Amino acid sequence: METDEASLLFGSLGNAGRLRVFRLLMRRAPQGVRPGEIAEALDIRPSTLSVYLSALDGAGLIRSRREGRAIYYSVDIEAAGALADFFIADCCRGRPDIYPPAAAGSAGPAEALPRPLNVLFMCTGNSARSIMAEAILASEGGARFRAHSAGTRPWGAVNPLALDVLRRNGHDVSALRSKSVAEFTGADAPAMDFVFTICDHAAAEECPRWPGQPMNAHWGVAYPCTRDLDAGASAAVLDRTYAELQARVRAFMALPMADLGQVALQHHLDRIGLNGG
Repeated sequence: METDEASLLFGSLGNAGRLRVFRLLMRRAPQGVRPGEIAEALDIRPSTLSVYLSALDGAGLIRSRREGRAIYYSVDIEAAGALADFFIADCCRGRPDIYPPAAAGSAGPAEALPRPLNVLFMCTGNSARSIMAEAILASEGGARFRAHSAGTRPWGAVNPLALDVLRRNGHDVSALRSKSVAEFTGADAPAMDFVFTICDHAAAEECPRWPGQPMNAHWGVAYPCTRDLDAGASAAVLDRTYAELQARVRAFMALPMADLGQVALQHHLDRIGLNGG
C-alpha cells in the first residue's frame, strides 16, 4: 500500500462518528448491516449516517450490496487488512514489542492451550438463544470445551419455553440462569477463547475488551418471538431455533482446530455464521 492511499484510509477514520460506524461493521464482519440498524444501534440521524457511509465507501473501506429493496453495508476485509499491514509493517517496522506475534500468530487456540477451551455465547437478554447454545455445547462438547452464556441486558430469568425444549432434548437445565456479561469481565472470570454473538443487537453493541484476544464471530439467529402464538406454535418456533443452534455448535466442534491457523479458523467461524452450520 502506498503512503497516499494509506493516508486516505486513515483520514476516513479520523472522525469519531465514521470510526464508530466502521467499528460496528467490523463487529459484524463479514456480514452486512442495513443502514436503519446502524442508525438505531449508534443513535445517529439517518442523514448523518448517510454522510459517514459515503465517506467510508469512497475511501474503499466498506462496500454495499443490494438485496431486493434493502441495502447492506459491510467492511472490505482486504482493505482493512492492507491498512493494518501498512501500519504494522511499514510505520512500526513490524516491531514485536509494539505488535506481539501472539496477536497475529498462526497457531490455533486448541494447539496453544492444553486446557479446555472457554466459549461464550452472547445475546441481549440471555433468556433463550444463548442459553440453548450454552446447554448444547456443555452437553455435546465433552472435556474439550467449557460453555458459558451471557446477555448485554439480561432479563434475569430463562424463558420457560426454552427450558422445555432443552429438557425434551435431554439437557440438564438445573444450572442454567440468565446472567450479565459483566460476570465475565472481572479478574477472576475465566479467560475466553471464543466469543460468539447470537443476536444482531448484541453484535451491534460495544463489547468488553476481552483479555487474551479471543476469537469471535457473529452467528445471528432470529429472535424466537412466541408472544402471540399458542403453546404448540411456540414450541415449534423454539424447536427450530434449537435445531439451528445445534447445527452451528456441531459444525464448530467438528473443526480441526489443532490443524488450522488463526486466519483459516476465523474463516471457518465466519462461514458457520453465514451458512448456519
